[in-house]
Amino acid sequence: MALALDRIRVGSAPDSWGVWFPDDPQQVPWERFLDEVAEAGYSWIELGPYGYLPTDPARLTDEVTKRNLQVSAGTIFCGLHRGPSEWDSTWEQVSRVAALTQAMDAKHLVVIPSFWRDDKTAEILEPPELTTEQWRNLTTGMERLGREVKDRYGLDIVVHPHADTHIDTEEHVEQFLDSTDSDAVNLCLDTGHYAYCGGDSVKLIETYGERIGYLHLKQVDPDILADVVENEMPFGPAVARGVMCEPPAGVPELGPVLTAAQKLGVDLFAIVEQDMYPCEPDKPLPIAVRTRKFLRSCGA
Repeated sequence: MALALDRIRVGSAPDSWGVWFPDDPQQVPWERFLDEVAEAGYSWIELGPYGYLPTDPARLTDEVTKRNLQVSAGTIFCGLHRGPSEWDSTWEQVSRVAALTQAMDAKHLVVIPSFWRDDKTAEILEPPELTTEQWRNLTTGMERLGREVKDRYGLDIVVHPHADTHIDTEEHVEQFLDSTDSDAVNLCLDTGHYAYCGGDSVKLIETYGERIGYLHLKQVDPDILADVVENEMPFGPAVARGVMCEPPAGVPELGPVLTAAQKLGVDLFAIVEQDMYPCEPDKPLPIAVRTRKFLRSCGA
């Protein structure tokens, strides 16, 4: 008998509707996203890029409540590896997003490290490997961020390994976890990004289970990924090629990932994020419906 996935709370995000930016003519209007994510059968959402959804808490509460939706997390990007000089600009962004996240009764802030390669132009912005000092800046900065966000907003930060950032591969993810305090910071495991960078999600959950605080469910097309790797393609163009694909067509298999997560014995969000920027406006809803049906077949 399959393990009942009663500790897993499934949701979706603006990302699965092709939304990467607060405002972009290629993206669907926020009202349509909210209508369609509810229609697809999800009850949990993320805020997406700050400013895409309404930022007035009263209005956003009204909009999500009337669609029977709830918010699980907000998201920020930061470059804390650059040192203490980054703190003020980071906190300015964090405080806006964290305040809205708190007002929506969510408990998590997803933190994505800044890109070393521009996802649109492929320009190399920084070396892909951090120095020892930069690693120390990154880990101590994330711990400080986790403690400040917890103290001021009651939120847990979960750091999101991401392609074309300094926390990407199995080696880098393990180095980050081994260098940080679980009381201050834990991980948002994105199964697609981790596979994109060569990692094994089930192994990570089984090895570092106490550090897994949140999940993003995503798959990669192994054939497209092989071409991406061979040609050193940046993440943005790789997404446009369709490297992130509709489950269950890609890797990793999500059933074993969800089973491993359930065995941790803690409540976890598992938010579907199929990167599709840019995409035709009519494309996301049918995929979201099929993905929700597939996850139900896995027991989620």
